[in-house]
Amino acid sequence: MKLTGADIVIECLKEQKVDTIFGYPGGAVLNIYDSLYKKGKSIKHILTSHEQGASHAADGYARASGKVGVCIATSGPGATNLVTGIATAYMDSIPLVAITGQVSSNLIGRDSFQEVDITGITEPITKHNFLVKDVNKLAETIRKAFEIAKTGRPGPVLVDICKDVTSNKAEFIPFDGKSRLDLSIKNYFTEKDLEEAAKAIQVAEKPIIVAGGGTIIANITDLVSELSNKLKIPVTTTLMGTSSISKSNPLYTGLVGMHGSRVSNKVVSECDLLINIGARFSDRVISDLKRFAPNAKIMHMDADPAEINKNIYVHYPLTGNVDEILTGILKYTKEVSKSEWAETVKQWIKEFELVFPDDGQLFPSYIIDKFCQKAPDAYITTEVGQNQLWAAQHFNFSFPRQFITSGGLGTMGYGTGAAIGVQMAKPDSKVISFAGDGSFRMNCNELATAVHYKLPIIIAVLNNGTLGMVRQWQTMFYDKRYSQTTLNRGPDFVKLAEAYGAIGIRVDKKQDIEAAIDKALSSKDVPVVIDFTIDIDERVLPIVPPGKGIDELIFT
Repeated sequence: MKLTGADIVIECLKEQKVDTIFGYPGGAVLNIYDSLYKKGKSIKHILTSHEQGASHAADGYARASGKVGVCIATSGPGATNLVTGIATAYMDSIPLVAITGQVSSNLIGRDSFQEVDITGITEPITKHNFLVKDVNKLAETIRKAFEIAKTGRPGPVLVDICKDVTSNKAEFIPFDGKSRLDLSIKNYFTEKDLEEAAKAIQVAEKPIIVAGGGTIIANITDLVSELSNKLKIPVTTTLMGTSSISKSNPLYTGLVGMHGSRVSNKVVSECDLLINIGARFSDRVISDLKRFAPNAKIMHMDADPAEINKNIYVHYPLTGNVDEILTGILKYTKEVSKSEWAETVKQWIKEFELVFPDDGQLFPSYIIDKFCQKAPDAYITTEVGQNQLWAAQHFNFSFPRQFITSGGLGTMGYGTGAAIGVQMAKPDSKVISFAGDGSFRMNCNELATAVHYKLPIIIAVLNNGTLGMVRQWQTMFYDKRYSQTTLNRGPDFVKLAEAYGAIGIRVDKKQDIEAAIDKALSSKDVPVVIDFTIDIDERVLPIVPPGKGIDELIFT
């Protein structure tokens, strides 16, 4: 059966069981959109306000669902507007397929209208990318793109399709379900390695598990909890690992690193065995390498060999299928009935619990705590900066994929688009996006998208009238030289929300918080923006000063 390239794209998306795509049409993808209109009835297309919003929405959809997110844009500026979202997905290992249009193959390299070398631009920020100039290779390429995106360590894949390819015809052979690629995770460990690792864990007197985002991606959070509970090992998480362990777990110590809890950083600093599962030992976790876990042997479990010994020397490298690694280690370990170390850590958790004064101010922690009380099962997206870390610190996450944030790239403007994607993936769940005023204004145009598709996302703007995290650094480390961080300008977020057709609420008194949250949660098909007025000098604490060890936290 002969089909146009555009029809092949749609048929391949249906083969991959894609039910939702996010995008913005343009000249180079007109044929694809025409085919979507005629043949893509089973695929819901979400027209965003901007291509960057489409990429963030596809990213949020992927994180919440565990499926491959899909976005589409035209050539030139349409494609380049996806770049930030693609880089965001790449840094956090999110499965994403970005389909872009390209000028006709005979016009490539001639500085044609809306021509850009998007494969060249995205090469460093994709797991792989393709330029399709032959319609006969189109179906195979799209199938490869999905397989590459979701297999092994996930990541974004870009497929750039010349416009003439979308109108040319080729024989279309339906997918037979057989993989043409060997992308399975390779195991580089032996049974002896598992035995030695199990022995090291069993005899350790002060072990700690650091759970990273890889535990969520690989769906192994239950095995991490099993290891922790069986051997009474405390667990801390990286920012990307947040929600991998329920905060109700008595062995959970909180975040580790620059904005880690006092307990987590103390435990890591005193441990004799650090068990890293699916984390990359980023600079925000390690800080001063010489002072990071100075008394510990390091065990690192990861699907990607490139992560081993990249940032820190590893004594027990275990690379491959982490599900199999943990299952093997559990087989070789004996249950511990009581651990003096675990009991000590539990005591520290009680002793060092953060308590905030009840003086009538709108503390971010109090606002987030109220949201958590009223919507404990909500999916949480964030922008980047103080709002992100307050959410990570104070919302009591209870299940994997509940916390969705841009960790590696730290993308301001991520939260609203991501919330749209999460709401599409989880239509029966509440979705709350915590935002700073600086981040929210970057992509607030996506309110139009949420209103049009009747998505009842809640955007809680923690509005301190400044670029909060940058101001915090200027206060603490730059002698209060507030260079270009004060946002003494519009818009009025309540009026902005109303202009888009959303509900806008302003809260500047503590006693009004609960009523505002109740009203927002009662909305069934209209997005809500709550503008919380907080103090300009609110800080994220604790914090590790630049260049210091994680045991040198500042608390005030």
